[in-house]
Amino acid sequence: MELFDLHVHSVFSDGRDTPRDIVISAIEKGIKTLGFSDHSYTEFDERYCIQRDKQAEYIRTINELKNEFSDKIEILCATEQDFYSTAPTAGYDYVIGSVHYVLIDGEYIPVDETADILKQAADKYFSGDILSLCEAYFENVGKVYEKTKCDIVGHIDLITKFNEQEQLFDENDPRYIRAYRKAVDKIITDCKVFEINTGAISRGYRTTPYPSENIRSYIRQKGGKFILSSDSHQKETLCFKFDKFRNLL
Repeated sequence: MELFDLHVHSVFSDGRDTPRDIVISAIEKGIKTLGFSDHSYTEFDERYCIQRDKQAEYIRTINELKNEFSDKIEILCATEQDFYSTAPTAGYDYVIGSVHYVLIDGEYIPVDETADILKQAADKYFSGDILSLCEAYFENVGKVYEKTKCDIVGHIDLITKFNEQEQLFDENDPRYIRAYRKAVDKIITDCKVFEINTGAISRGYRTTPYPSENIRSYIRQKGGKFILSSDSHQKETLCFKFDKFRNLL
């Protein structure tokens, strides 16, 4: 099976390596298709994303690499469009739609930054009921196609990032199950491609990919399909553990 990786970050957002260095590494690894998908601009949090005045340069840079290396690898230029981003998506080969925040009373709460942030948000806004925060998160997930017009749904259960090391909530709770099923039901009519994302494994937070086995099973039941993606932030983690998890496709 040909190797491809469509969720890759460079120095244009929060990745470590230049696009050129990533391309060279991908060629060395035998990757046939490489998709750059740097984070879209979010005005409320500029720490991790393509800066507003760098989007055109990003697209131009990736397209130049497409031409330069066209005889060695297929290169695609995409973006990981956050639910709250208003950055334009014209000019991209595809869009990954992802939810990284929940907006409550004017505060953007990142769901993948630390476990403490999730616990503090649950205490502050939901009287300590973190499942209510999960429900708010999956409400956004259910609207991710509507907001981003994505071709691929990114790490649908990102809010579980810290749940393996420090159980914050029960993923078998009926409320949690209802929340993710409602989100999948809403998305699946418009976008049927979901990631099996190994990014949290390469960064040491998890031993299994997003999404959970239960969510994968439900997506399949509803007619969804999967691709493997590394969510790589450094060239060494391109196609991370794809050999181990290819059987999940």
